[in-house]
Amino acid sequence: MSEPLRTLRLGLIGGNITATRSPALHVVCGLSLGVNVTYDLIIPAERGLGFAELLAQCERLGFAGVNVTYPHKEEAAALVLAGDPVVQAMGSSNTVLFTPEGPRAFNTDHSGFVAAYRAAFGKRAPGRVLVLGTGGVGRAVGFGLADLGASEIVLHDTDLAKVASLAAAIRGHAAVAVSAAETTCLHTLAGIDGVVNCTPLGMIGRPGSALPEGVTGRPVWAFDAVYTPADTPFRAQVTGLGAAFLGGYELYFHQGLRAFEIFSRQTVSAHDWVRATLNYRT
Repeated sequence: MSEPLRTLRLGLIGGNITATRSPALHVVCGLSLGVNVTYDLIIPAERGLGFAELLAQCERLGFAGVNVTYPHKEEAAALVLAGDPVVQAMGSSNTVLFTPEGPRAFNTDHSGFVAAYRAAFGKRAPGRVLVLGTGGVGRAVGFGLADLGASEIVLHDTDLAKVASLAAAIRGHAAVAVSAAETTCLHTLAGIDGVVNCTPLGMIGRPGSALPEGVTGRPVWAFDAVYTPADTPFRAQVTGLGAAFLGGYELYFHQGLRAFEIFSRQTVSAHDWVRATLNYRT
């Protein structure tokens, strides 16, 4: 008689997550390793509890770990002991592992973005990059751009304190030029090689784009962290300007693989099988 499959109880804490494909990705990663996975969607507003309370509840209920998304990534990094030094420097976490010694925070958005960029563009340096949004995913992507060898990272956010905080964090992480962009400068992308959307604008329930209508310029490449839906106003704008486009699905895929490896303490090596099975199932 065969032994029952090991079961991992996982979840995602965040707002506006009903359309996420994270459950499917983690279930398929589990299938590739012979592990049964349950994956709960946990929306604080629906539960009437704060992020910290829900995190503690998941730990008590025997979850192996949880993913964390907007708007709680910075809160997770502040609340949970870092399991990776870059998390403390970055101030953002999207993955919390429950261990006998307590919860530990990781950031697979950072490693996932680097992997997705390399898969799409190889060893090409990012150049001078405009980052729209300096919240949790913006912090991870900003650090990733520094690690990829960007010549300059130009930050834009309506929250100027967040811009200053991320600029200081990136400078402390790597020797790269970091500057701030005024909103009035967003109408032209002249001198910008890459432009990335790290705001929630464009996702289901958050219509619009972080770029103004009629934006001009000739960016070489662009990335949109939003992946539901795949076709966003931002994507239409940047591809209309001739940019090679990297979709948020690739970040979702690579960060999810790494997060599952952290949760399961196993290596997911069948990447092509996982991708093909995920596409078939969804």
